[in-house]
Formats: sequence, C-alpha cells, structure tokens
Amino acid sequence: MPLVTTTRTGLVDQVIAQMRELVASGEWPLGQRIPPEAELVNALGVGRNTVREAVRALAHAGLLEVRQGDGTFVRATSELSGAVSRLCDTELRQVLEVRRALEVESARLAANARTEADVADLEIALRERDTALAERDSERVVRTDSRFHLRLVEASHNPVLIQLYQGISEAVLSSVATTFDPEVPPERDVSHTELLEAVRDGHPERAAAEAGGFLDELLAEFTSEDEQHTT
Repeated sequence: MPLVTTTRTGLVDQVIAQMRELVASGEWPLGQRIPPEAELVNALGVGRNTVREAVRALAHAGLLEVRQGDGTFVRATSELSGAVSRLCDTELRQVLEVRRALEVESARLAANARTEADVADLEIALRERDTALAERDSERVVRTDSRFHLRLVEASHNPVLIQLYQGISEAVLSSVATTFDPEVPPERDVSHTELLEAVRDGHPERAAAEAGGFLDELLAEFTSEDEQHTT
C-alpha cells in the first residue's frame, strides 16, 4: 500500500498507524530495511521530528529495530510478536512450551470445528511440507512446516487463539529453523500424518495428543542436552 500525506491532527499517531499497517501487511517485509528518513518525510508530508518519534515508538513496541549507521529494520509484524521476541529472545525452550500450549488446544478444537475446506488445505500444506523434508530443503521446510501449523490453528476457528498464534509466528519460524537438521536422515523426521488424520476424522483427544507428542520429544531432547552441559 502506498504512503499518503497525513492531515495536521495527531500527526505522530497517523504516521505510526501507517507504518504499522505497512509492516503488518508485508509491504515492509520482516527483516528488511524500511525507507530512509528523508524518503518517509517526503512521502508522508511531515517533519523529521514526527517521523523520528513514530520510529522510536514502533521500535519501543518491538516492530522496528534502529541500527545506528545501518538504518531501521522490521523486527516483528505486530506488537504481540515483538513482545514475544523480547521475552523469548534465544530461549528456544520457552518458544516450544508456548507452541505446545497453543497447538495442542488448536488441534483439539480443530478436530471438532474443521471444515472440508480446512482439511483440503491441511492436506496440501502437509504434502508441501513432506516434499520439502524429502528434498532436505531447509528454507522450504521452515516455511511449509510453519504454514501447516498455522493452518491447523486456523482450523480451530477460534479468532483469539488464531491471533495469539499469529503473534508468535516469527518465533515459530525460528524454532523450526533451529530444530531442523538437514543432515539427519529423512526417516527420522517427525510425521504429521496421524495428526492430520485425527483432525480430519474428528478425534479431539487423539489430535491433541499428536500435536503435543512431537513437541514433547523436542523439549525432552533439550532437557537432556541441558543436563549434559551441567554435568
């Protein structure tokens, strides 16, 4: 979406709202540098101080990151995601624990609430994930695995749960990237076939167990690694 000239009322709030929308919509992609200050000033029709105040506010909220001498970059797609990133930082265990809480309940709800369209989308998402796994394509694995889990949460049709999960989307991507090892033989990859079948067949408790099972395995692995480092 293009930037538009603001009116003179609540300039900072208007600039913040426009920048937030550009981030949320993906117009300013995650990890990318936003336009320089001079360009923003011209596009928005406001002063440098207004732009700087808006950038500071969004940086404080965790959406932007100001790197001295390098520019300002998109750090998160929402305030919630920014807060999660600050709280979790590099603590993978915490991200996995949050994922487990949200994904288990999502699977339970999805088993009752899913539609035929949801099941069809999940089947496509799972095929794409499994293809990426077979080809040991790390980038595609991260993208397709995260997409499958997001689609599963969306199949719960609980808007609050969906929004919460979307808020940790960057943390989910990071956790998948960290836990996937392309050097590990494909036969050791976690299968989500039974999870999909449980949701498709309308078995909430089985779906919840499948959703939590592989995350429990990952958490157990990190517990074992932590114990080894402390002995």
